[in-house]
Amino acid sequence: MRRVLCREFGPTDNLEVVDEPDPAPGPGQVVVAVEAAGASFVDALIVRGGYQLRPELPFTPGTAVAGRVVAVGEGVDGRARGCRVAALMMGFGAYASHVVVPAEEIAPLSEDVDAAVAATALENYSTLLFATTHRLPITAGERVVVLGAGGGIGLAAVDVTRGLGARVLAVASSDEKRGAALAAGAEDAIGYDALRDTIRAHTDGGADVVIDPVGGEAAESALRALRPYGRYAVLGFTAGTIPRLPANRVLIGNHTVVGVDWGDWARTAPAAATALVGTLLARVDGGELHPPEPARRPLDEAGTVLGLFAERAVTGKIALIP
Repeated sequence: MRRVLCREFGPTDNLEVVDEPDPAPGPGQVVVAVEAAGASFVDALIVRGGYQLRPELPFTPGTAVAGRVVAVGEGVDGRARGCRVAALMMGFGAYASHVVVPAEEIAPLSEDVDAAVAATALENYSTLLFATTHRLPITAGERVVVLGAGGGIGLAAVDVTRGLGARVLAVASSDEKRGAALAAGAEDAIGYDALRDTIRAHTDGGADVVIDPVGGEAAESALRALRPYGRYAVLGFTAGTIPRLPANRVLIGNHTVVGVDWGDWARTAPAAATALVGTLLARVDGGELHPPEPARRPLDEAGTVLGLFAERAVTGKIALIP
């Protein structure tokens, strides 16, 4: 097998690819031959040592894979061998040609769903399904503003909330990213200039919901663009700065600020998280959700790919192909 190895936190181009013996499954485990692994901005943060979770060194990055079961351990139904599956690996290790996964944490993947699409959709779409089912119910006709709408999490937010009947306003930093958000189903797309007033002008006076994976300077302006009783969902800080939201604006507007940490929930409720992944993949297969076609890069280019994410130079998603 081949896998990417991070020996120390630092620049992403320090990653290396190593050859090792093929893994063997233990009791209750399966080995998956990886067809595609999803790469993400969070992966880049982890490799650089800038994320709240720091895996023990050395480690293999990545949490999302799609592929086929090639070996099963004791206690696992032998009929699983040969099945196409996807999995989220909360202990990392996805950037590899073969991975070992607990059998209870794999979800079935239709032969009709492209592996690269599945692998790159798992984290972002699971986050949005968790958000809209557990943290932030959204009803048809509501005005939803998505910050960072040209990135992976933003495009998932556009697709999922549009599927709930929301009217989505995308906010993104370039024409290319705004175009991607419009293609994903946003009703309109804007940049970050004069953000509060521009949001209000495009939402008939204010947004019902803001979905924010960006943070930074845009956060307060977006909060101020909420209509009374609006909800503000905090998903992350790709801008690199954690904002200080003014509590007086939350009070005066009867606003709700909601944290959405899908990863923490998945680690504490793995069975529920796996069931949610299964629901996600079934909805993709059924045409209810529409993850964008990702770019594909070879596993050997993992360091370069994560460097692009770190520089916020990626529109959409990238899959690593072993």
